[in-house]
Amino acid sequence: MRFLLNVIWLVLSGIWLALGYALAGIVMFVLIITIPFGIQSFKLAGFSLWPFGRAVVKKPSAGAASVVGNVIWLLLAGWWLALAHIITAVPLAITIIGLPLAWANLKLVPMALWPFGREVVPADQVDAAYASAMAVPH
Repeated sequence: MRFLLNVIWLVLSGIWLALGYALAGIVMFVLIITIPFGIQSFKLAGFSLWPFGRAVVKKPSAGAASVVGNVIWLLLAGWWLALAHIITAVPLAITIIGLPLAWANLKLVPMALWPFGREVVPADQVDAAYASAMAVPH
């Protein structure tokens, strides 16, 4: 079922969203000082191509640098990438088949707005990711 949802997602919205993330990544790499944002953008492009079967987990080790990075990201690219997810979700929500895709788009909005301090893991490894994150000494 995940494979089928991913294929439908790829055709209906994944390609366009990934291109948006890739464009943001290219701009960030060209500006040189924003290369860490470009790396994050390309990670998000990969996630937006094939989202079903993967999940986003917060890293408890993320600190003040992640907050600063997220604020800069929000101003440079996050708001329009999140808007792209919302705009894409609306027509998908019109049909019954598109409802899970619309919901997936809306679930990607927080990641589009605040990507630093989070990581994408396979859905079957979410518990392990949380357990290993909690085992990190503070």
